Amino acid sequence: MLRIPLRRLPHASDLPLPAYASAGAAGLDLPAAVAQPLTIAPGARALVPTGFAIAIPEGFEGQVRPRSGLALRHGVTVLNAPGTIDSDYRGELQVLLVNLGDEPFVVARGLRIAQLVIAPLVRAILDEVEDLPATARGSGGFGSTGAA
Repeated sequence: MLRIPLRRLPHASDLPLPAYASAGAAGLDLPAAVAQPLTIAPGARALVPTGFAIAIPEGFEGQVRPRSGLALRHGVTVLNAPGTIDSDYRGELQVLLVNLGDEPFVVARGLRIAQLVIAPLVRAILDEVEDLPATARGSGGFGSTGAA
């Protein structure tokens, strides 16, 4: 079990801590720390505060991912999914939501708006070469392996 320091900011004094919703959940649910209900119009986006800051250990990252229920029922998702939280970031966790649905969506205080997955990180060293090793796929890109 990885322990991560978390700081509650003043505007989250009454909110629950980010938590796993079930024993097998991969992500911690993040609450909305909005002072007033926030309406996101269809096609619009909003940066929603959570009221928490964390210190992710070096060698790990935080991935901010959409909540499937919001996406299915309302068309609301994380715009830059997954959003990345670097281990050296100490500011407030905020979630960039977008409303891809047909109706305005209201973000109420405490609503679980996204989930945070903590994942190990592998850093790469890039070696510049003249040619890359050949594969059967080669440079085939979008749709090159079939229609579905």
